[in-house]
Amino acid sequence: MSAPSSTTSAPEQDFLASDAGLRPPGPTPSQSRFQVDLVAEAAGAHEEKSPSSDASTTVPFSDKTSPVAPPEAPGADPGVGGEEAKGRFRVVNFADPSAAGSAASPEAPPAESLQNGDTVMSETSLHSSTGGQHHYHYDTHTNTYYLRTFGHNTIDAVPNIDFYRQTSAPLGEKLIRPTLSELHDELDKEPFEDGFANGDELTPAEEAAAKEAAESKGVVKFGWIKGVLVRCMLNIWGVMLFIRMSWIVGQAGIGLSCLIVAMATVVTTITGLSTSAIATNGFVRGGGAYYLISRSLGPEFGGSIGLIFAFANAVAVAMYVVGFAETVVELLAGSGVMMTDEINDIRIIGTITVILLLGISVAGMEWEAKAQIFLLVVLITAIFNYFIGTFITVKAKESVGFFGYDGVIMWENMGPDFRGETFFSVFSIFFPAATGILAGANISGDLADPQLAIPRGTLLAILITGIVYLGVAVSTGSCIVRDASGNVNDTVSSQFMMNCTEAACKFGYDFSTCKSDKGGCRYGLHNDFQVMSMVSGFGPVITAGIFSATLSSALASLVSAPKVFQALCKDNIYPGLSMFAKGYGKNNEPLRGYILTFVIALAFILIAELNVIAPIISNFFLASYALINFSVFHASLANSPGWRPSFKYYNMWVSLAGAALCCGVMFVINWWAALLTNAIVLGLFIYVSYKKPDVNWGSSTQALTYHQALTHTLHLSGVEDHIKNFRPQCLVMTGYPNSRPALLDLVNSFTKNVGLMICGHIRTGYRRPNFKDLTTDQARYQRWLLKNETKAFYTPVFAEDMRQGTQYLLQAAGLGRLKPNTLVLGFKNDWRDGDMMNVETYISMIHDSFDFQFGAVILRLKEGLDVSHIQGQDDLLSSQEKSSGMKDVIVSIDTSKDSDADSSKLSSKATSLQNSPAVHKEKRSPTLPLNGSDQRLLEASQQFQKKQGKGTVDVWWLFDDGGLTLLIPYLLTNKKRWKDCKIRVFIGGKINRIDHDRRAMATLLSKFRIDFSDINVLGDINTKPKKEHVSAFEEMIEPYRLKEDDMEQDAAETLKDSEPWRITDNELELYRAKTNRQIRLNELLKEHSSTANLIVMSLPLARKGAVSSALYMAWLEALSQDLPPILLVRGNHQSVLTFYS
Repeated sequence: MSAPSSTTSAPEQDFLASDAGLRPPGPTPSQSRFQVDLVAEAAGAHEEKSPSSDASTTVPFSDKTSPVAPPEAPGADPGVGGEEAKGRFRVVNFADPSAAGSAASPEAPPAESLQNGDTVMSETSLHSSTGGQHHYHYDTHTNTYYLRTFGHNTIDAVPNIDFYRQTSAPLGEKLIRPTLSELHDELDKEPFEDGFANGDELTPAEEAAAKEAAESKGVVKFGWIKGVLVRCMLNIWGVMLFIRMSWIVGQAGIGLSCLIVAMATVVTTITGLSTSAIATNGFVRGGGAYYLISRSLGPEFGGSIGLIFAFANAVAVAMYVVGFAETVVELLAGSGVMMTDEINDIRIIGTITVILLLGISVAGMEWEAKAQIFLLVVLITAIFNYFIGTFITVKAKESVGFFGYDGVIMWENMGPDFRGETFFSVFSIFFPAATGILAGANISGDLADPQLAIPRGTLLAILITGIVYLGVAVSTGSCIVRDASGNVNDTVSSQFMMNCTEAACKFGYDFSTCKSDKGGCRYGLHNDFQVMSMVSGFGPVITAGIFSATLSSALASLVSAPKVFQALCKDNIYPGLSMFAKGYGKNNEPLRGYILTFVIALAFILIAELNVIAPIISNFFLASYALINFSVFHASLANSPGWRPSFKYYNMWVSLAGAALCCGVMFVINWWAALLTNAIVLGLFIYVSYKKPDVNWGSSTQALTYHQALTHTLHLSGVEDHIKNFRPQCLVMTGYPNSRPALLDLVNSFTKNVGLMICGHIRTGYRRPNFKDLTTDQARYQRWLLKNETKAFYTPVFAEDMRQGTQYLLQAAGLGRLKPNTLVLGFKNDWRDGDMMNVETYISMIHDSFDFQFGAVILRLKEGLDVSHIQGQDDLLSSQEKSSGMKDVIVSIDTSKDSDADSSKLSSKATSLQNSPAVHKEKRSPTLPLNGSDQRLLEASQQFQKKQGKGTVDVWWLFDDGGLTLLIPYLLTNKKRWKDCKIRVFIGGKINRIDHDRRAMATLLSKFRIDFSDINVLGDINTKPKKEHVSAFEEMIEPYRLKEDDMEQDAAETLKDSEPWRITDNELELYRAKTNRQIRLNELLKEHSSTANLIVMSLPLARKGAVSSALYMAWLEALSQDLPPILLVRGNHQSVLTFYS
């Protein structure tokens, strides 16, 4: 798209020119971030006729510029338009770009502006949180001209990279696209609060990174060569290249040496491919291996690996420095110079060296990079020096085994000649030389483009170093014999020439004495570690190469360890280490991390027992490689849409094989070190999992959890339910989850880790439902449930009334086989105090549950269930909500103590995700002392949170409902809190068959494998209840009777139609026996179960359409009044217990 100024038609240009002249120079911090035209609907007809109708009705102005009156749009009131804009659009701090007061015309943009269609990048001074620096920002929102997306004036934004940033861009502000409510809601509605897209909310660490990114200026960033290639090559080419490679060829031969190099290269190449895939799947910040693993597999793996990886790098500094010090001490000893003794000389030189390296590191990354370049030049010079020397044959070197390239020598050295070693032991010695491939990735925060640099630099370094290792293996095996005495007189006489079969015989040397006298021969591949120095064109250059290899590796590790550790500390995975997160200077250098690394390295230099530490360090690195490979496999397996690496040359199965190879190599190198590494990683993993850091990085662990849940849910849907697998899946009508804690706790007790629990909440009485509030509450209370370790889902719905909402939930709650099969209600204690239509609704909910083939469960506590009206009860019920990670609070819930099934309503406009402490304090203060009934209610609401002592759960299994009445108490008594309670079973029977009925029930329970302490057969259930109890019942129902016999038939029918809950005389007489049974059962309950911890009883049924809701409610009241906690249960009359295997 060309620039607008060049493609605008003449009439439009005229309009724009006049429009620009009417506008002030620029927007101010006080105005909307969307400066658009709000055209009244009445003006729509004039839009084509009058271009001025497009003029904005809100005029931005500042202290520096006087307001300019806009042209008045026909039919539009400027004042109204301004108010609408003020109420509708969010405000962000865009500064006035024209401090000098000059107006910028859209036709003539500034020379430095970059135009692209509807978007202009202009340089302005933004007075925002980032300070007053000059930034480029997309001026999409400050000029209506540029908002003409497709020829229309709209705030709907075109795709823009700045909308997707998590932090401030180096060259611009983070822009926020218009929210859906700003585009969709009616003008008189409040817009949504600012928010982030799913999973984009910044952690404190990322917010700090954003600040640093905004404030940093002139930061040193490296390209792929200096930042990655150089570091990786220096780290991979270690001392091993110069002083161990020739020995490996002597032991394993050229063929197996090449195989060893190839095997190591395969492992590192697969890891390099995996690293490249992760590094190109989104923006990479500082932290190297830790950042890659933690963002892929989550904080548990990242936190455990990050700590040991940083520690491994710190100890590796000591290893490399000691290697350097040993070489220096050998040179000094060769010259007869020694300060004290050998071990203390190593400590002294090592200490001086690590102090110098620390100085280079602290001086800044630029100095460290220059030092690395210098060391690489020395190292490459040493390698070329060696290869040049192999072509220069010198007679004096023949006695020590060097004869130049020869096919006979090559053939003799082709096969292995293991002396006290095996293939795997030689491999374990070589493999650490191939590590170091993460040296570039470890400084990912200092790379200009990590996504390009890490794959290119790492893979090229692996290729170059692998070729050099193979070249050294072949060249040493082709020109040097395995054993040489160094004695120029060990020549072959002519008469023994026929018996001499060794390669040296061809050149007139006989080193056969070396086989019989092992200690006599100090030269050759087997015996001399300095062979490469001897072969090279100039020996001291090899020594310089050794120095370069050790110092460069030490320097890379000294930089890597603090960088990784700083990233780990910034994420606050281990709270006690947060002091090391602070950075200094323009490059955010982790000076405290440098000091810590220096102390660790110095400690191990002084200990000087590195032979024990070395295999552990190698295993730490390998554990990191294994997890990087596993990350790629895991992310691919999870099949998350967010896994889109731009680097395509990877395969999930190859990565899995790489992870397995890394684990295998760990045990090959040292089995006990491998076990120790695994134990440390596992211990740290368990610790981080237990601490549950409040971070959300969209890891593949989350993606795979979702994938598995979806797969298993679909799989379950294809399998018919079996009785043996039945589990109560409860839809619990709790309202807000913390408003009925007793109901929540009891159901959670028998569904936790057994069945599904959904907390249903029906929100009624809203003229205009606010669905945003519903979404906000759903997220908030779901977190509350998780913090309170309640395994349940919170599902709120808007509905006209309770019954409609219950029907919605009965039909739609759940997914596939994970759907509720049991409706759980709180008993309506206050049914006689309110509108009887609420009772009609309540009883209809029970009928609806049976219509949907659900079981029904009703919990009654004599004190009641709903505690939402008690001020300050959230302090007791949501203490976990105060954890630092939570950005919201559970607000006080203020409802009249109405139906326990009724929906709770928020006491205030508590829709904000973040409530200020001042509001908090106002809500909670003053805390009034509780009256007696509220105190008892609060205590009763917490009784199921405590361990139940030795007591009983009395099961009154009067009617066979399929076994749910028996299954719930069985599941309950299996839980830790209820395990001391015994099950007592009560059944109905005839007086003359009591023993028979008891035996029959005992047989049935034993077949069900359900333990019980006692079985009571009640032969007197049908005995008439006491008269005073009958009289009390009749008095209770008196207000609710229709008394049709005392009025005209038409009047009675009219009253029954308007008040369907009324009890007819005919109905009362017809169900007299059933009424008496409920009263009698209450008497028996008080007689037998008055001390029970919980009573579980069969819920009496009422035929729909035959029994009025008032009579049914009265039955439930008469049955359950003045008792310990009672659970009325009725299954759906399908078997939930079986005694078949």
